[in-house]
Amino acid sequence: MFAAVCALGITQITAWGTSYYCLGVLAGPIERDTGWSGSLIYFGFTVGVLTMGIVSAWIGRLIDRHGARAVMSAGAVLVSAGLVALSMVRTQTAYLAVWAFLGFGMRLCLYDAAFAALVQVVPSRGRRAISYLTLFGAFASSVFWVLGHFFNEAVGWRQTLLIFAAINLAVCLPLNWFGLARREALAAAGGAAGPAQAAAGDAPLAGRARSVALALFALIMSVNGFVFGVVTVQLVPLLQAAGLGAAAAVWVASLKGFAQFGGRLIEILFGGNLHVMTIARIAIGVLPPAFLLLYLADGNFMAILMFTLVMGAAQGVITIVRGAVPLVLFGVTGYGAVLGLIATPVLIVSAASPTLFALIIERWGWQAAQAVLVGAAATSWLAIELTSRWYQRNRKS
Repeated sequence: MFAAVCALGITQITAWGTSYYCLGVLAGPIERDTGWSGSLIYFGFTVGVLTMGIVSAWIGRLIDRHGARAVMSAGAVLVSAGLVALSMVRTQTAYLAVWAFLGFGMRLCLYDAAFAALVQVVPSRGRRAISYLTLFGAFASSVFWVLGHFFNEAVGWRQTLLIFAAINLAVCLPLNWFGLARREALAAAGGAAGPAQAAAGDAPLAGRARSVALALFALIMSVNGFVFGVVTVQLVPLLQAAGLGAAAAVWVASLKGFAQFGGRLIEILFGGNLHVMTIARIAIGVLPPAFLLLYLADGNFMAILMFTLVMGAAQGVITIVRGAVPLVLFGVTGYGAVLGLIATPVLIVSAASPTLFALIIERWGWQAAQAVLVGAAATSWLAIELTSRWYQRNRKS
């Protein structure tokens, strides 16, 4: 497990940092060089995430059929090719088309594919492996925003994307291929259910109960996808609307990554003896009071800081939940397809949420927009509580 987690950890830092997070430092230089609007540049990213959602279910089945090793290795090649193409675009149409291509490549090699890869390699320790893997991912933006800024200052954004393409190919392709070469035998892992279920006294859901659970969990993750889709893009303006100055808002927002890492570390250290549904209820349950705290902050620095830390920690753990809960509910068999089905609405909602949130701000103002976030967080919490109770009644023992 250690070798696979470390290999995928490095590839996740690299793949996320060079592709998904690249506009964090390159959007401004692209805008200044091309004269295109900032909204168009970020719309390219939206097109990429929408593409990820559209192809997600198919990619999940592809992973189950051909193995995550081949799929993720192909993803490394496609993302690198997409970054090269992005460095060469001269028209807005080409820019958006390349982002659609990048979205396809990213779906082949980011978290959902990596979670499936770990479950294929070490099915008996899938939940722990997923938790450890997410620790690496917390550093993706930190590492590549610094590198991206340095390279852009030295050689410009187009050459930076070429460097990112080379780094992605040189790091991700060999690590995906060789790091996932060995698999634990499924029989040794305890069959299709695996020790993840046995330890909790569970067996995978089947029949109608499986379909209902799949729909409920997809709903929960989609509502969270709206909340965190907004936070990913709008956190600094959100903190400013709560009463912080620009510099303070940037500084406090930067702490979210550390909070994500802290939340995942706490889950690893103290969550081993808790049922994964309990962890999900805790992580999702702290979000409504956190967003309510922001709504009522009225410029109070400590309240805004506390919101950022709690929200960041919860987001870090919910990333684990997104991979671990389906493993317990549905088992190892067909896990890639299950993640693909769940990811489809989550990615589509995440892609649309910043635009929808901006429209709410324009129409009704920041206070109403913050109230929407409180309501969305509360809806997700209510849904996970109802799902947990339903699951307790329907699981097989």
